[in-house]
Amino acid sequence: MKTHALITAVGSDRIGIVDDIASAVLERDCNIEESRMALLGGEFAALLLVSGEQAAIGRLLDETPALGAKLGLVATARRTADPAPMVDALPYLLESSSLDNPGIVHSVAAVLRRHDVNIADLETDTMPAPWTGAPMFTLRARLSVPKTVSISALRREFDTLETQQNLDLKLSPAVRMGGET
Repeated sequence: MKTHALITAVGSDRIGIVDDIASAVLERDCNIEESRMALLGGEFAALLLVSGEQAAIGRLLDETPALGAKLGLVATARRTADPAPMVDALPYLLESSSLDNPGIVHSVAAVLRRHDVNIADLETDTMPAPWTGAPMFTLRARLSVPKTVSISALRREFDTLETQQNLDLKLSPAVRMGGET
């Protein structure tokens, strides 16, 4: 029976780290289904959803801390359920670009929370602006907006937030070619 586990691994960045992690998962007869990996500061962080037969996942769970140490990572693993589809929700994208100021993520997340919007994926970055070098903050989030939520009301609240914090927020339906989300 196929089961899932969530693995996290953090450690100093080095060449080959992704290959080492992927190889370790494959050697234990498991498969990486989803992952998020990033270099944050000088640290490499990985978040993986892996699947496999129950015995293989069990071995992977048991061996993850020692395997992480061998690879120079702090690694944890735990069983997880299959994600439940949100059938009564609409997929949306939220994007923002602005000068970097403390509290942007909190302010955006608070608005989403008040409207019971689930954040499926959130990515932020800070980089120097092309001409001035001023720190620019970008945010991109995939959202599941309940069908009962008024998109107009959500947009009005984001309009207020844009004015208060000098942000540029864009909320749009997340629909790809062929109707896929």
